[in-house]
Amino acid sequence: MQKIKGMWERCRDSHPVAAKWIREGGLYVVVCNLITVFKYILLQFLPLAFAKLPLVDFGWPGIQITLFGETFAWNILGYDSQHGGLPYFCAYMIAMFVGECCNFPLQRNVVFKSKGNIVYQGAWYLVAFCIITCIVNSINCIWIAVAGMFVPDFIYNIGTTVLNGGISMVIFFFVNKIIFPEEQSGTDCRIDVSIEDYARNQ
Repeated sequence: MQKIKGMWERCRDSHPVAAKWIREGGLYVVVCNLITVFKYILLQFLPLAFAKLPLVDFGWPGIQITLFGETFAWNILGYDSQHGGLPYFCAYMIAMFVGECCNFPLQRNVVFKSKGNIVYQGAWYLVAFCIITCIVNSINCIWIAVAGMFVPDFIYNIGTTVLNGGISMVIFFFVNKIIFPEEQSGTDCRIDVSIEDYARNQ
């Protein structure tokens, strides 16, 4: 273990930028996978909580598509009644939202160690979440319709969470690199001030 630690420290000292990307990327993947498992667990049980809601079409734009003999409504947001409708949409959105509410502080504080304006960062994270949710949902409604023909719900829910987690993980990494910028250290600030003072004195 000490040997590995020493190798990492040498790599970090000689290639600080690459080491930073490796550390952030590794932690990011671990955290995202843990959140994906958490979302899957939620998605297994939350539909039961909404079972009493009316099973009606709830989605937009509701374009009728037929794939592999299965006709369903393609939606950017929501699902038709044949594939979950309003109850599944509520369960899906809550699972995704709660998962990201856990993901946001972990990414901000643990992975990227950011101390920026949390309101600004949270607002941009929410915007990214809404956009990514629409992208993923538009794919997921196709997946549910087709996979539901061959496998039970606990199997296609794995695909749902992996799909959501995979796409979100790739897009959110670059979003997070932007909204969670690297903080300047106190040493850097002191050096900058010293340079400015020197220039003025000249």
